[in-house]
This record gives sequence, C-alpha cells and structure tokens, in this order.
Amino acid sequence: MNKPDQEVALRKKAIFDAMSPRRQKHILKRGYEKWNPFEEPKDPIDIRKDKSQRTTKTLVREFLQEGAGTEYSNAYSRGVLEMALGIINDDDRFIGMYEFACWHRDLLKKEGFEEE
Repeated sequence: MNKPDQEVALRKKAIFDAMSPRRQKHILKRGYEKWNPFEEPKDPIDIRKDKSQRTTKTLVREFLQEGAGTEYSNAYSRGVLEMALGIINDDDRFIGMYEFACWHRDLLKKEGFEEE
C-alpha cells in the first residue's frame, strides 16, 4: 500500500471509530471494505418537466395568469397545482381526471352547450 492509500485508510478508520456503535454495526453489515465515507454527494433530483419542457411551477403560473383571470380562490389554485403535479408525474388518477374533463368538454360542445 502506498502512502496516499495508507492515509485514506487511516482517515476512513478514524471516521469509523468516531461513529456510534449502532452506525458501525450498520456499516459492518454492508461491508467495511465497500463503505466509502469520502463519496461525492449525489446530484439533486432532476426537475421534472412536461412534454412542453415546462416545470409544474411554470405551468401553474401560466395557467393562472392566462386562464383564470384575476380572481380565483385558494381551493382553485390548489386544484390547479395538484393537477399539474399529477400530470407531470404521470399519475393515473390525474391522467384519468384530465381525460374525463376533456371528454366532458367535447360532449358539451357536441350537444350545443356553450362554454363559459
């Protein structure tokens, strides 16, 4: 073992020795040799976007500015946010609600009812 490897091994042992017995047991169960206390942190979760490359926040803001006018309730905006999150996360519940709403709109148009 060369000098840098020895230093890394000594630092690793020092970190391990400073841990609580419970945490040491956890590391030993997984394997001390596999454990790397110097591992770089993982990248943050990617920001999810829809097919138009808009984030949930962008979709909600655009919809509320363009579609809802100036006055809308907190419940309305919460519903918009939930729907946007559900669609972006490809949640079947929200996809079903979206498809039903589209179908219902088309049904009303076909039967001659005007949208407000």
